[in-house]
Amino acid sequence: MPVTTYLILYVITLLSMLPLDVAWLSTAGPTIYKQQIGPLLLDKPAMGPAAAFYLLYGGGVVFFAVAPALRDGSWSTALLYGAVFGFMAYATYDLSNLATLRGYTTTIALVDLAWGTVLTGVSATVAYAVARYFRIA
Repeated sequence: MPVTTYLILYVITLLSMLPLDVAWLSTAGPTIYKQQIGPLLLDKPAMGPAAAFYLLYGGGVVFFAVAPALRDGSWSTALLYGAVFGFMAYATYDLSNLATLRGYTTTIALVDLAWGTVLTGVSATVAYAVARYFRIA
């Protein structure tokens, strides 16, 4: 695939992922996250590191899930590879936090891990579907 195709897939992936994650964090954040790890949370998120995460992570979703699914011609590849990538990435974060942070709970680790798996699988599948619909790749 040409670089421009990857860039288009990247934008589509971010546009599918960001609204879902904002919706999740704005509903679960004040309840689950604050209840479980409130003392660890900042009053306001640091937008620089958050932006860096999304920019890097979106590229990973394209590379590890969307592009392979388009090569296979299968939405199920996007869903499976996206879910596995999300699980591995969020497991790295959540299990590291459990291993190193006082006050990081198993409950929040499991909830966050499940969310990362779902978010990434769904985002990869949406990006795949949009790319196929518009014949981008």
